[in-house]
Amino acid sequence: HLRRTNTPIGRDGKLAKPRQLHNTHWGLVCPAETPEGQACGLVKNLSLMCYVSVGSPAEPLIEFMINRGMEVVEEYEPTRYPHATKIFVNGSWVGVHADPKHLVNQVLDTRRKSYVQFEVSLVRDIRDREFKIFSDAGRVMRPVFTVHQEDDYENNITKGQLVLTKEHVNRLAQEQAEPPANPADKFGWDGLIREGAVEYLDAEEEETAMICMTPEDLELYREQKNDEATLTEEEKRAKAEAEKREQEEDRNKRLKTKVNPTTHMYTHCEIHPSMILGICASIIPFPDHNQV
Repeated sequence: HLRRTNTPIGRDGKLAKPRQLHNTHWGLVCPAETPEGQACGLVKNLSLMCYVSVGSPAEPLIEFMINRGMEVVEEYEPTRYPHATKIFVNGSWVGVHADPKHLVNQVLDTRRKSYVQFEVSLVRDIRDREFKIFSDAGRVMRPVFTVHQEDDYENNITKGQLVLTKEHVNRLAQEQAEPPANPADKFGWDGLIREGAVEYLDAEEEETAMICMTPEDLELYREQKNDEATLTEEEKRAKAEAEKREQEEDRNKRLKTKVNPTTHMYTHCEIHPSMILGICASIIPFPDHNQV
């Protein structure tokens, strides 16, 4: 019962909208587990990996940004920086910054290195020139894998690669087989968060993220992006025809989404599509198949 949510709307209301499933519920609320009858769609259940933030102090973050060139709102002169980005912390305007891209990257980096609490949400709205930071309690969040945004040839990292590596997976498997004697040495889920391989996003930050459905799709997308840069038009056509033939031969092949040429690069990747389900829906075998 701790993962059940209740919408405070009269049960006898004829409005359908509050009861319907919405796109933003993805990964946060189970699409299947809701009672029938009057409470349908008003009583919901959280998804498997959904987490509710407990809140953390925002003052250290404000100090950090002041040291990185943020001008506090009391000293701000609009004529000097007419195009500066406003910075909001938990809804209150605290200051402005002239180079938001650099600041956002720095704050994001501190969160990925766990200097800042993992549940702090960072939302940059480029169009409205706003950078919103939330560290309050009661926000529903969900974990996703992070994706490298820059090439790092020294460490053999290419843009679009998952931060999660085989070493991380092997370490987790080894820990499961032989748990460490000292619990403090345990790597586990917290270790993945510390390494920046997993990140928690809330509904607002998710709007600014580009999330890939599976790691396989991410790999395929990277390959196709590389092909676009290197192959000639004729080679591209031949490859597309070969893929079409392969699809016709194997009728049971998984349908893949076409690569969107306007997509810049994915920023995150889903852990698994089944994580949208709640506890009760997850124990149903083969929920993604019909009952034939």
